[in-house]
Amino acid sequence: MATLPVFRWRLAPDGYATRRQLRAAGLRPGGQDVAATLERPRRHRPPLIAHLYLIDRALPVRPMTPGRWAALDKANTARRLCPECRRNADYVIPSSLGMCVPCAYPDPHGSEGTA
Repeated sequence: MATLPVFRWRLAPDGYATRRQLRAAGLRPGGQDVAATLERPRRHRPPLIAHLYLIDRALPVRPMTPGRWAALDKANTARRLCPECRRNADYVIPSSLGMCVPCAYPDPHGSEGTA
């Protein structure tokens, strides 16, 4: 079993990139295995680890098709729909509440009296 090369933070040689760096360049790992790791030391805690991929083996990002755009729009709409009152909340409903804020915290005094 071969071990991966480990580089210190900011000391990785050219030719390696993280997933985010690949994405910023319009690339994706393309099914390749992790080529190396990057470690950032921290005091009194384990180091932060980043996986590095070879840039020359990366593939271009797949383009968004009309079907993908439609699926993404449908998923984002579902995240804004309150399951309690079935209204569009116009914001992503927090998973900690599971419903829109007015349903989670109803006004005990009603809306009268606010002038």
